[in-house]
Amino acid sequence: MQEMDVVRSLAALAQAVRLRVFRALVVAGAGGLTPSALAEQLAVAPNALSFHLKELTHAGLISQERQGRYLIYRASFATMNELLGYLTDNCCQGAACLSPDALACDC
Repeated sequence: MQEMDVVRSLAALAQAVRLRVFRALVVAGAGGLTPSALAEQLAVAPNALSFHLKELTHAGLISQERQGRYLIYRASFATMNELLGYLTDNCCQGAACLSPDALACDC
């Protein structure tokens, strides 16, 4: 993943509604969700949701597929994994990373 792709992805997720949409699509898995199901589940107005879906699609974090008269949105797990890989590449200089409990320790 290129640095500009990472920046675009993080910028898209740096907004509360878009983050909630992306997380809902991750939970939905391969089946995805329709915009109406997302709007109802997240209590977001359909016109606002359309804007957020467009931004997430542009960032490559979600995909859209037409099934009959419905649009189905799905999280792009490949892009998500590339983003996570980029963020954790060379974590802790190649050593095992500390657990959150170890980081919180006042040892």
